[in-house]
Amino acid sequence: MADALAMLLTIAILLVVVIAIVVVIVAIYAKAPLEKKYESSGGGMGGSFEAVWMPSAHEAGMERDRQTQRTAPAPSPGDPPSRIDGERIILDL
Repeated sequence: MADALAMLLTIAILLVVVIAIVVVIVAIYAKAPLEKKYESSGGGMGGSFEAVWMPSAHEAGMERDRQTQRTAPAPSPGDPPSRIDGERIILDL
């Protein structure tokens, strides 16, 4: 009886530790800025499965990549300079 109780207690402790680790990882990921979450293109095997099973998500990812890599329009002569807000350059169009 004592051996079974010890095994159940060990399993419960391991389960609590695993759940705590998952909660911490999710909390850290949720606080990351949106630009940092989707920096990688997610290619490889996952990209091919996404293209086959969820083509709309794959197309949305491709469009996001296109918009991320798009260059900002050059300012016209006489325009006021752009503002820098932290890591972002804000162009007033």
